[in-house]
Amino acid sequence: PSRNTTTTPVAKPLDFNPHHTAEDLYPIAPAARVKHFPQCNPKYSEYTPCEDVERSLKFDRERLVYRERHCPERGELLKCRIPAPNGYKTPFRWPESRDSAWYANVPHKHLTVEKGGQNWVRFEGDRFRFPGGGTMFPRGADAYIDDIGKLINLRDGSIRTAIDTGCGVASWGAYLMSRNIVTMSFAPRDTHEAQVQFA
Repeated sequence: PSRNTTTTPVAKPLDFNPHHTAEDLYPIAPAARVKHFPQCNPKYSEYTPCEDVERSLKFDRERLVYRERHCPERGELLKCRIPAPNGYKTPFRWPESRDSAWYANVPHKHLTVEKGGQNWVRFEGDRFRFPGGGTMFPRGADAYIDDIGKLINLRDGSIRTAIDTGCGVASWGAYLMSRNIVTMSFAPRDTHEAQVQFA
């Protein structure tokens, strides 16, 4: 009698070595050249290309066209590094940066006068202080956030991000940070000089 024998195939050992490399798929680009740009004239220390006041005032005021973004033409682009203001200091670290900024870094007191009654910003010695007030929250940003917390739960982690347009000096976003909510704050470059820098 014949016996029916079957042979069990021998399994090949697993091969974990790569058989394709990134070089096979995409040619490696030559090393990028590093361009070194000279420093711009100090008059550009607060230059914001598409929000340049001198450029915008040339546009029509009807329908507020002059308030729109007006970016430089290709031939007008600056090819230099924007310098820091004279006397610039390393900014305060968080959380102290929520409440203070060096005057030398944003050398403008106009906003402290213009918005003085709104508790946005105060000038004290060599720095600005941000007491956490603002147009929308005269009792302070913390109290305003507490009021919002009565309507929606800000403590359970379901809200992790927020957006604040027309943020003033960004007090609301800064105070939300202490509640583990990250806020993207947008300030305009408007008639209150340096408001965007304060934010």
